[in-house]
Amino acid sequence: MSFVRMTPPSSSHPRPFRLTAALTLALVACGAPTQEETGTEVTATQQAELATARVRLMAANISSGNNQSYDPGHGTRIFQGTQPDIVMIQEFNYGSNSAADIRSFVNTAFGSNFYYYRETGAQIPNGVISRYPILESGEWTDTQVSNRDFAWARIDIPGPKDLWVVSVHLLTSGSGVRNTEATNLVNYIKSKVPSGDYLAIGGDFNSDSRSEALFSTFSSVVSTASPYPADKNGNVNTNASRGKPYDHVLVSSNLRAYQTSTVIGSSSFAAGLVVDTRVYSPLSDISPAQSGDSGSTNMQHMAIIKDFLVPSDSVSTGVTVTSPNGGESWTTGSTQAITWTSSGVTNVKLEYTLNGSTWTTLTSSTSASTGRYTWTVPTTATTTARVRVTDASNSATTDTSDAAFTLTTSSGGGTGSAKLVINEVLANEAGSDVNGEFIELVNTGGASADLSGWTLSDASSVRHTFPSGTSLAAGKAIVVFGGASGIGGTPNAVAASTGQLNLSNSGDTVTLKSSAGSTVDTVTYGSSLSGSDGVSFNRSPDLTGTTYVLHTSLASTSSSAGKKANGSAF
Repeated sequence: MSFVRMTPPSSSHPRPFRLTAALTLALVACGAPTQEETGTEVTATQQAELATARVRLMAANISSGNNQSYDPGHGTRIFQGTQPDIVMIQEFNYGSNSAADIRSFVNTAFGSNFYYYRETGAQIPNGVISRYPILESGEWTDTQVSNRDFAWARIDIPGPKDLWVVSVHLLTSGSGVRNTEATNLVNYIKSKVPSGDYLAIGGDFNSDSRSEALFSTFSSVVSTASPYPADKNGNVNTNASRGKPYDHVLVSSNLRAYQTSTVIGSSSFAAGLVVDTRVYSPLSDISPAQSGDSGSTNMQHMAIIKDFLVPSDSVSTGVTVTSPNGGESWTTGSTQAITWTSSGVTNVKLEYTLNGSTWTTLTSSTSASTGRYTWTVPTTATTTARVRVTDASNSATTDTSDAAFTLTTSSGGGTGSAKLVINEVLANEAGSDVNGEFIELVNTGGASADLSGWTLSDASSVRHTFPSGTSLAAGKAIVVFGGASGIGGTPNAVAASTGQLNLSNSGDTVTLKSSAGSTVDTVTYGSSLSGSDGVSFNRSPDLTGTTYVLHTSLASTSSSAGKKANGSAF
């Protein structure tokens, strides 16, 4: 297998300044010996006065469906709901596995500011996804298996130490083979990872019990002792039937010293969390995850989460807005994430302005450590929007978007104040009956639209022309199917006037034009959105979003022709 470089987000951040030397000088000024004189590094007690940063680690083999991939969307919702900072991921497949498709998955599941590394040449590759910069990465050969290796990365987490993580997927064939894999991995680690840095080994061990020899082998570089992460019911096992401890996040002793309770919403898990949506309550704490996600087809593992409060780089307090930070263009009414970083701050106040002078409070106090707030964007268009994040207990500690960002009305157009959008498309029909392909149009405006003479096209030619007298009321949908037999009980649906939509499963462009030939709305999709049999792709959020995701990322159903994504009527 070949080496592949880590892939940063489109806008990368410089590596934070290390304060180890500065701290040493301060100690010397007070008469303390230097680290060189004592032969030791700064202890956790000495670092206690530094600020701390919460770092959430996750091990996740939570692919689903029939292709050992994240295309169906169940795992994506779990990532979105639990908000890990660093993930050691297995079966890292999505769409065509092109760089663009993998980047799209990372953006959707985590955010455009996340970095990733994915081994190449593997059928079911391991990888690492990180909020923090990946300084170097690579893969170590797993001699016991041919379709994946050990993926590793050195990550610049807050504080004076780097974190090395290894994503592993050990074999099911037997405990002896797994111990051989563990032995080889320990040797790789000892030859590469500095003993003073932090280390985490995470992933799918396929271990039948915690008494397997591999844990004794791993204990030379990481802590394997109890207590163990558990679900809402106290179950520490992680396979699909919840009877065996397949999955683990194991960390070095110097990092385990900083482990803290995993807090999500109103719940706290002292030793970490086994994420099983079937038993998690209240489910709203990990929205948009759905109760059936962990029980979806071929999801054979539960994700593992552990949180750590590590000494950070600075003794000073501060907050920094990371998104939106200027230049973004968001659709009015859409759901977006406000993100920030903080140091020495417990809670923050969030505000926004549409005109640069009048500020509206979103929340007067929310946890600073989450670094993220889901915001339903106002419905007023503007080119002068900004957000502000402030220490809830000290108004002097604040930061505002570096520049203005734009709020625009949703794409689409129509007659008068009508507004037509392509909301949902099924390009890969269930089975092989192309009559089941469909395109759903929704009038999101405030007036009826006259669709007489309007057309729907793919990349090749016009596939449907709306007959004279066709209209679509405000807030309603019309669905065009490939053929009449595909309509079934779909409300307000018609068959394509040419007898087919001919949408390609490998990617295509759908365009809606007015009777005057003006483009009203268009969407170009790739195989990542059309590669799942019978699964449509839909605006996200439904109706108002500017991007499209698999329907299974929004709801438990594979499609919802003529209805909203949640199944309710238009």
